Amino acid sequence: MSATSWFLVSSSGTRHRLPREMIFVGREDCELMLQSRSVDKQHAVINYDLATDEHLVKDLGSLNGTFVNDLRIPDQTYITLKLNDVIRFGYDILFMEDICIK
Repeated sequence: MSATSWFLVSSSGTRHRLPREMIFVGREDCELMLQSRSVDKQHAVINYDLATDEHLVKDLGSLNGTFVNDLRIPDQTYITLKLNDVIRFGYDILFMEDICIK
């Protein structure tokens, strides 16, 4: 049996595995910490939906916004993430990638 693991990959190639639970994205005290000053302390949340086996992102009212494929997502609105999506938190760009583990 194989399972798919989802990752956010930075432009430098750093992989951040997305767990099957909710994580916070931001500069301080977050599960996914980004060092850019364009990212708020608590910028966004990525949640896992067990029923649909999908990850969803929600902006937490950040100053510089959260973008999926160059479209700014409305504050407090979940957007489903898909393979090869480009996600931008402030000016930090990451890509959705999957790896099948056997």
